[in-house]
Amino acid sequence: MKFGVPLGLVHPGVWRELAVAADRLGFESVWLPEHLVFATDLSTATYPGTEEPGIQPTTPLFDAPAYLCALAAATEHVRLGTAVYLYGLRHPFVAARAFATLDHVSGGRAIVGVGAGWYEGEWIAAGVDFATRGRRLDEAIEVSRRLWTEGAVEHHGEFFDFPEVAFEPKPVQPRLPVVAGGESKAALRRAARLCDGWISMPQTLERVRPQLDLLHAYRKEAGREDEPFEITVHAYELSGPDEVAEWERLGVDRLIVRPWRRTREAAETLARFASDHGVRAR
Repeated sequence: MKFGVPLGLVHPGVWRELAVAADRLGFESVWLPEHLVFATDLSTATYPGTEEPGIQPTTPLFDAPAYLCALAAATEHVRLGTAVYLYGLRHPFVAARAFATLDHVSGGRAIVGVGAGWYEGEWIAAGVDFATRGRRLDEAIEVSRRLWTEGAVEHHGEFFDFPEVAFEPKPVQPRLPVVAGGESKAALRRAARLCDGWISMPQTLERVRPQLDLLHAYRKEAGREDEPFEITVHAYELSGPDEVAEWERLGVDRLIVRPWRRTREAAETLARFASDHGVRAR
C-alpha cells in the first residue's frame, strides 16, 4: 500500500516542514487542494449534501502546481499531487504547462489530480459557464494529453480552438498521470474513460464500495479493465495497521491519511504512523 499526506489539512505555514518529513519518513506522496478564487457572496457556496457553506472567503489560496514546485526543491522522492485541481477552469495551455513544469522541476514526480468542481461562485467570477464544467474538463484532459506527447497539435473543439502549436518541453514521465476526483457517476465515468486513476472524497471501507463497483463497471464498459489504473482513497478514519489489508482486498492502491488532529502535532503523529504501519525511508 502507498500512503499519501494531505497537506491541505494543516496550516500552510507548515506545508514545507510536513512535506520534508513525509519525504524523509518514506511516504509515497503529498497532496495539495486547489481553488482559484472565493466569492464573498455565499449564495452559491453550499457544499453538496449539506446546508452549510463549503468555503470561507478569507481562506488563503495558493497556486497549487507552483507551490508544489517549491516543495519539489525541498524533497527528493515523494510524489507531488493535486487533490484536486480545477483543470477545466483554465485553458489547457495554462494547465498543461503548469504540470509539465512541475514534472520537470521534480524530476518526474508530478500527479495531476483533476476535478470538475462543485463551487459555482468561482466559475461565475472567472466568467466561465459552470453548467459545462464537466465537458470542458473532458476536452481539456484530451487536449493536454496531446500537448504532452505530440510534436505539433491543432485543435478545434467545443470549448477550445487553436491552430497548430508546439509544446515543449514534454513532461519527464512518458505518460503524465491524470487522476480524476469526485464521486458522482459523471466523475467516476470520467476517471474510467479518460484517466489513469481515481481519487475519492474522505471514505470508510463500507461507504466506498458502491463507488468502486461503479468504477469497475465503467472501466469494463470503456474496455479499459486491463489497463494500469490507480485507486486512491482519502482514509482519515483508518483504525490501524490491520485495516490496510482490507483496503488492499478492495483493490485500493493508495491511502491518503491524516493521523493528526491539530497542525502542531502533525509531524510527530506522522512519524508515529510511519513506524506503526511499516512505512520505510527510501
